[in-house]
Parts: sequence; structure tokens; C-alpha cells
Amino acid sequence: MGATHRLGISDIQISPIAMGMWQAGKEMWTGIDDTEIRRAVHAAVEAGINVFDTAEMYGKGHSERMLAAATAGIRDQVVYMTKVFSNHLQYGQVIAACNRSLKNLKTDRIDLYQIHWPSGSWGSRPVPIEETMRALNDLKAQGKIRAIGVSNFSRAQLEEAGGFGRIDSFQPPYSLFWRHVEKDAMPYCQANHITILAYSPMAQGILTGRFGPQHRFEKGDHRSGHRLIQPDLLARVQQALDRLRPIAERKGITLAQLALAWVISHPNICAIAGARNAAQAAENAHAGDIVLPPEILAEMDAVSRSVTDHLDGNPVQWNF
Repeated sequence: MGATHRLGISDIQISPIAMGMWQAGKEMWTGIDDTEIRRAVHAAVEAGINVFDTAEMYGKGHSERMLAAATAGIRDQVVYMTKVFSNHLQYGQVIAACNRSLKNLKTDRIDLYQIHWPSGSWGSRPVPIEETMRALNDLKAQGKIRAIGVSNFSRAQLEEAGGFGRIDSFQPPYSLFWRHVEKDAMPYCQANHITILAYSPMAQGILTGRFGPQHRFEKGDHRSGHRLIQPDLLARVQQALDRLRPIAERKGITLAQLALAWVISHPNICAIAGARNAAQAAENAHAGDIVLPPEILAEMDAVSRSVTDHLDGNPVQWNF
């Protein structure tokens, strides 16, 4: 695993690959086994991953509880990142949500506490960002959280939040096939020492090449609504994957590792990679050691544009 780097301007050091724990919550996924998730967490730690990203909404706390169980005894060796959802952004709701997450995680501090979606998202009632940030600043002053982050914000929302307190991380969707953040918030983050935590760096598995043109997700798997596999884009995605395969073969790595290595080739970016078993977790971790030379990055950029040039400006990946 490559060298750790600093999260924002905090004193938290994170590995270039993080393990995402959305699957561990089970809701909106299929075929997830608690025992396999625990093994995946152990494999991730053994391979050098020190940071895990979860949220209160992943299985109504189940993901947080799974992470606590899997890392019992090694709490001081790992970084916990969790999130408060958009329906809990009033002052008292933030405090209560944080306390619930602390209990689920069986810890006395959350290393990075993030606003999962901006106020007003998913039918939530709008709350002034000043009020939410006041709660987060108070939690930080009390030592219950060590750093503050936001997820799924626009650049304007990110700038506004930053006016009320220090933001150390920004979590957007970012992959070879989903690059909206480059035009919007990325330059601001780089100028202000805000670490980007890229979620869906493998486009939710699409960039692994495991889903052929005839693939059908099981009922209950939210990925069936992913915009990249809808009929208007599917052929372009498959053609792009066919062009990426020889690049991965030349490097002796998997398509998944190629996708992750591309994300972390950008400065101050960590890739949050989900895993449902130990083999996937180890494979993801090893991507942290891969260095892609400029000529391969240029080649991948050209392939990427064959998909991203045909996307609209909507940064949300799914048609929910």
C-alpha cells in the first residue's frame, strides 16, 4: 500500500485506498453476508488499508455496528469515517445522530464526521448550513469528532459550509466514467487543502468489467438504476471497457485495480472502494501500490472521454 497522506489539514493520516462500508449495511444490496464482511475488513487491514467509510443510513446503523465488531481490539489502528443523513441536520438532530453513531461504533470519537447529502436532499426539510456547522463545530470542540467533511455538495455549497468552519474533506462520486467533480469542486478543494474522498471509484463495479451487456441486477440491488447501464450509454461503456482491458493486461493488473489507480493518481485524492469479501478487499488494497505512467494516464483519459462526453450535468449517478 502506498504512503498514507494527511486528511485536509487535520492530524489524521489515511491510506490512499479506503474501504467503503455501504454494502455492509445490506439495504439496497443483495447477497451480502456478515461473516464475509468481517473477513473483508480484516483482509483490508492486513493489506494496509487503515480507513473505513460508513454512514448512519447504511442499514440503519448495521454497517456501523459491523465495522465496530470487525475492528474490535484494533480501534487505535484504524480511522472511522461516518455520516449524518440529510434528514438529521438541525442542531439537536446532528448531536443525537452523532451520539447514536458513537454507540454503534463502540468508540469515544469519530475521526471524520460528514454531512451525507446537503440539506433539502431526498425530500428532507431545509436547514441553514450555519446551524448544522454549529453542531459539528461543537462536537469537534468536545472531542467527539476530530474532523468535519461534506459529501455530495456542489462547489457553492462547499464554499458556503466552509464559511462556518473548517472542512477537511469532500466526498463526491468520481471515476473514469464519472468526472463531474473535475469541473466543479475539485479546483476549490485543491486550493484549500480539502482532501477528496472519491466514492464509486469503480463506478459501482461497472469498471471491473464483471457486468456484461446482458447483465441483470437482482431485485433489490439499487445499481439497476445506475445511469451508466441505461440503454443510451451502455454500448459506449462496454466499448470503453474493451479498450481498457489491454491496458490492464499490459500492467498485469485487473480492470478494478486500473480504475482505482487512475483515481488516486490525482493529488490529494483517496478512493473509497467497497468489497463484499476478503479477496475483493485485498485486490482493492493492492491498487494503492500501482503507479501509472503519464502515457497510460493519457491513454485512459481518451478512453474515459468516450463515455463522459456524453453525460449531462447531473452529478447524481442513479435514476431513483
